[in-house]
Amino acid sequence: MNHKVTIARLPTGVPGFDAILGGGLPEYSFNLIVGAPGSGKTTLAHQIMFALATPKRPALFFSVLGEPPLKMLRYQQQFSFFDLDRVHESVHFISLSEEVATGTYAQILERISREVETFAPALVFVDSIRLFMLETRQQPEGSISQQQFFQQLGILLSSWESTTFLICNYASETNPPPIFTLADGLILLAQSVHRNSMVRKIQILKMRGQPTLPGMHTFRITCDGIVVFPAIEVRDDSDLTPRPQRGERGGKRLSMGAPRLDDMLGGGLPAGYSLLVSGPSGSGKTILATAFLVEGVRRGEAGVIVAFEQTPSQSLTRTIDDLVRAGRIGLINTRTLDLSMDEIIQHLIGLIRRMNATRVVIDSLSGFELAVAPAFREDFRESLFRMVAALSNLGVTVLMTSELEDRYTDLRFSPYGSAFLTDAIIVQRYIEIQSRLERVMAVVKVRASDHSNELRKYVITDDGIVIGDIVPDYVGILSGSPSPARAPDAVQAGGHQ
Repeated sequence: MNHKVTIARLPTGVPGFDAILGGGLPEYSFNLIVGAPGSGKTTLAHQIMFALATPKRPALFFSVLGEPPLKMLRYQQQFSFFDLDRVHESVHFISLSEEVATGTYAQILERISREVETFAPALVFVDSIRLFMLETRQQPEGSISQQQFFQQLGILLSSWESTTFLICNYASETNPPPIFTLADGLILLAQSVHRNSMVRKIQILKMRGQPTLPGMHTFRITCDGIVVFPAIEVRDDSDLTPRPQRGERGGKRLSMGAPRLDDMLGGGLPAGYSLLVSGPSGSGKTILATAFLVEGVRRGEAGVIVAFEQTPSQSLTRTIDDLVRAGRIGLINTRTLDLSMDEIIQHLIGLIRRMNATRVVIDSLSGFELAVAPAFREDFRESLFRMVAALSNLGVTVLMTSELEDRYTDLRFSPYGSAFLTDAIIVQRYIEIQSRLERVMAVVKVRASDHSNELRKYVITDDGIVIGDIVPDYVGILSGSPSPARAPDAVQAGGHQ
């Protein structure tokens, strides 16, 4: 006979927060929300409270601040989640400042007990116990200790079947107060300033009875309250729903929108692959990427483009712009310079799922790194790996562009050491022929698939990229020691095979 207790999980109403909690807050749990001043503790508490409180499940918010609750509410009302009509109906604010200033632990406990008996709350919040501990250090002889107070408070609220949140302005990791060991849940909020950007992170240090998402997760405070961006987990393929093997012979291949390029790739890009297109400025990386998306729409496949460097009017053709407005291609266009990798990835994954997109373009990795806040750039390579893995798990085909300085004498694919992350690589570069710069293209790799090793010249026309014939008798283009045998043939207009 199974006597296992089932613990209900309460939805917090904070976007992304339930995911890192492991599905929500355990009902009747005793939780601490800790962090430095200004890190968002009170905002998080209010957002959870207004998401959960109802007339049948009321909430009590005990304020221990020296300032009146009315002043605090004046600012909290600016958030969209704050519902003034529910105050005094399902949400009740009570000030404990007088008891904390003049009373003992026993008197404070008696006041809380009296209010709990009156309202029978399902949710109880106390803000902030740090001030409250400082104010009540001088206790008369024979009074209950601080630890006894918290133990009795926990017993009291548990007996009333209340889910409790104590807010603490506590940022030090050394010598934590005894209440840390008594808490069922411990939620840490942190913030730091890097140059001109504010970086906010949240971590679940402890949550009894359920697995949580480990590590630090970024969040923002917006006009709607707190939004959490859970870090992307890299899961083993054995944990995923089985998918067709990528790159297997006979598997689906996607057209790039440039027929000769499809031939160079061995019949197109295998579905589900990640492709890196690298080359110097002006070599046509964005044009190739947009052709890839347009070809997908032509074949009934929705796509998404993430543009970091340019505005849509600059980076997208009129055709792409029309497809974005028609909802056939999703666009994430950002010039914000203090984003986190997790924030960008969550927006991207959300758009892919909403549109059921199968093709994704990231243009470019250089702009991507610039958009990321300085605090996250140290982990850019690791985060890039997480992003590619997450998109691979979704089964989409990804094209990323990477800008390189053309040194003429060496061959590189990416300044981020990201070539190993991708399944296929196309390199674009310039060569000098008869005192003119010409563009050439080659397929460097296509994992688990045959592909051409030809170096082909190409031009950019009003219709996009037109790939010409093989560059003949020009040995050493990549090594810096060209053979002067003869110049390559000119690309024929419309020279598709």
